[in-house]
This record gives sequence, structure tokens and C-alpha cells, in this order.
Amino acid sequence: MKRIILTGGGTAGHVTPNIALLPTLRELNYDIHYIGSYNGIERKLIEEMDIPYYGIDSGKLRRYFDPKNFTDPFKVLHGYKQARKLIKHLKPDVIFSKGGFVTVPVVISAHRKHIPVIIHESDMTPGLANKLCIPSADKVCCNFPETMKHLPENKAVLTGSPIRQELLSGNKLNALNFCGFTANKPVLMIIGGSQGSAVVNDAMRGILPELLKTFQVIHLCGKGKLDSSLDHLEGYIQFEYVKKELADLFALTDVCVSRAGANAICEILALRKPNLLIPLSANASRGDQILNADSFENQGFSEVLTEDQLAPTILISRIMKLYNNRADYIAAMETSEQSDAISKIISLIEDLSR
Repeated sequence: MKRIILTGGGTAGHVTPNIALLPTLRELNYDIHYIGSYNGIERKLIEEMDIPYYGIDSGKLRRYFDPKNFTDPFKVLHGYKQARKLIKHLKPDVIFSKGGFVTVPVVISAHRKHIPVIIHESDMTPGLANKLCIPSADKVCCNFPETMKHLPENKAVLTGSPIRQELLSGNKLNALNFCGFTANKPVLMIIGGSQGSAVVNDAMRGILPELLKTFQVIHLCGKGKLDSSLDHLEGYIQFEYVKKELADLFALTDVCVSRAGANAICEILALRKPNLLIPLSANASRGDQILNADSFENQGFSEVLTEDQLAPTILISRIMKLYNNRADYIAAMETSEQSDAISKIISLIEDLSR
């Protein structure tokens, strides 16, 4: 039996592609283990999948001043020692890394033990953690053709992002019952990312009275970001985070408003949901979501608004345009060549694990 270590953490986007690989890895009889941070979102998600989970110290390399910048390098060093010890004990045949700072010590430790490593980059340009990992990787998978020019030619493989297959088999009736909605009014779903977005939440809640004239609204608002004062509104339901019911909610959804994280928009594309993307601003990130959103807009998959364009009248106007022209967006998504990411990545894993 071949053994694989999966790693990735910090956000759901660094975990869900790993989860998407699990059914096929199990079919191929891999012994699967996971290395993540002690208390990240990945721990709960992976332990629910009945996968052995190992937590290690995880620092973060920030692009801004923070007192933790002085202590986190020691966490990274300790994380490296922990990862090296785990790898020596587990003796994996191959490692697949989805990114996040917890993966850096795992990937470097594996490389020094001569264990094959595959990493996956979701965004248009590699993030800092993956930049540090690329020299230690055997193959680097990516989502966008534009990304290939940022990667070593002998390592780069265009695969797309692994999509959780259960998302493709949602049940509208289950979602109607779960939300208490009616079947004769369209549904708008707001997705702020696994941690939620105060900017998106505030903008959308500010136009709820107008939205509810046309739509029923599902709001995935993030941990600690529920607003109990809105619970009385008919046709509006909010959740911090949804897991097992997400496929049903997507099946019920007519249009989405979402952040522009790569994994989220790849799932929206696979589900053919017309969408308005509100990328995280360059002030709060390295600008990767802006590039992702621009790519989808150029391909006719999405409408895009930046955070400084979220005036109520503009937001309402774009959402109505999206809904009224939804057939055009769906047609554009239907013509896209959706890569079979799971098969491509599993093929790489099989080749390297030999």
C-alpha cells in the first residue's frame, strides 16, 4: 500500500482541493495522512473525513510590520523539525501540498528526504508560501494558463483545481426545505469566503430590502459575522459556514455574489452559476483575487466590482444585469474547457509515487 501525505491550511481554499482528491486516492488504496496547523480550519475539516491528522507549528511571513514577525521565524524552524520527524516516521511515497504557510516546512523536509513533492497553485501568480516551496517541488500544478509563465518550465503542469464532486449533485428540494424558501422566487447566494468578508457583508446587508423584492437570499457570512437583527426578514437566511448542505444550496441558487478566491470561483464555474465577483482589494492582499476576477470577466463568466465601487445603486444595478442576462453567462461557461483536474493530479501522484 502506497502512503501519501496531504498538506495545506490557513483557509478552506487550501483544504477543499485536498478533500476533492480523497475519494480517488481511497479507490486506489492509498494510506492517507494529513499535516496541518494545530488549530487551523483544516484540522476540523480533515478529522471529519476520518484521516489521521498531525498538527505542527506554523508561522507566517507578512508583507507588513507586525510584532509576530520577530517570533514567527522560530515557529517555522520548530515546524520544520516537527515535519522532518513526522516524515521520517511516516515514510510517505509522495506528498501533495495545496499551499499555506504550514506547508513550507513539510515540503522542504520532504525534499531533503528525497520524497517526491507535488504542489498546487490556485491563483494567477504564486503566493509567497508556494514561491518558497517551488525549488523543493517535483511538479507544480496550476489553474490558469497565464500562471505557466511564472513557473519553471520543467515543473509546470496546467491541471485546473480539483472540485469536490459532491457539489455537482445537489438537491433543490432539500435546499428549499432547509432554508424555508418558496419555489417561485429566484435565489441569490452571497459567499464571503471561509472566513467571511465584513466589506461584502456590509454592502449586501445594506441593500437587503431592495434585494428581497426580487430574490430570496442565502448569506454565507463567516464565523462570528452573523447579524441577529436580520433574522426576522422573510426570504433571508444566514449561516456562518455550511458544509454538507452546500451542494443543495448551490443547486437552488440562480446567481452568486462572491469573493474571487481561486477555488471558490472554480467551483462556481464548474456549477455554471452566473456570478458577481468582489475581489479582495490590493490593500488587504497581494492582488491575486483581482487578477482572478479579471480573467473570469474577460472570459465572459462574471461581472466584477471592486470594493470602492460598492455603492448601493451600482451594486443593485449589476446584480439585476447579472440575473437578467444569466443565460449569456451560462453559455460562456458552457463553452469553457474545464480541465479534469482530479484525473491529471492523480496521474502525477501515481507517476511520482512509483
